[in-house]
Amino acid sequence: IVDSINHLVGIAVAWLTVLMVINVFVVVVLRYVFSIGFVWLQELYVWSHAAVFLLGAGYTLLHEGHVRIDVIYRKSSVRYKSIVNILGIIIFAIPLLYLIFEKSWPLISRSWENLERSAEAGGMPGVFILKSLIAVFAVLFGLQFFSLLVKSLNDLLWSSNASNPQSEADIGGKK
Repeated sequence: IVDSINHLVGIAVAWLTVLMVINVFVVVVLRYVFSIGFVWLQELYVWSHAAVFLLGAGYTLLHEGHVRIDVIYRKSSVRYKSIVNILGIIIFAIPLLYLIFEKSWPLISRSWENLERSAEAGGMPGVFILKSLIAVFAVLFGLQFFSLLVKSLNDLLWSSNASNPQSEADIGGKK
C-alpha cells in the first residue's frame, strides 16, 4: 500500500514539474517580453519546486534514486545490503524524520492558526498549505522507509540467496 501511495504521489509530482516549467516560461515571457510581473506567479514556481522535493522524496526512495555509496553497496550480497538498510533506517532515517516532524509541527500549527499568507504584497495566499508539506514529507518518506525496513528484514531472514552477491543487472529490480 505504501509503495502504491508513493508511486501515485510520484506520478503527480512528475506532472507538477511539467506545470512548473510552463509556469517559469510564462513568468520569463511576461517579464522580459512584456515587462509585466506578478509576485504570486513568481512565488508559484518556488512553491512548486518545494512541493516537488518534499512530495517526491518517498517516490525517489521507492525507486532507489537517492545517493548511496554504491562503490561498496552495489556489488554486495543481499544480506549485507539488508543489514546496511536496516541500520541506516534505524540509526539515521527514523530519528531524522521524527525530528523534522516534531520541530516543524509548531511552525505548521501556528501557520494554520493565522492562515498565514505571503509576506509580499500580491503574493500567494495559503503559506500554511506549503508549510504543511513538511509534515507530509516526513510521513510519506517515513512510511517508505518503513516499507524498505520490512523488505530488508524479509530479505535478511528469508532470502535464499542472502549471501550471494547480485549481478549489476539485478540491482534495483532491473533484470
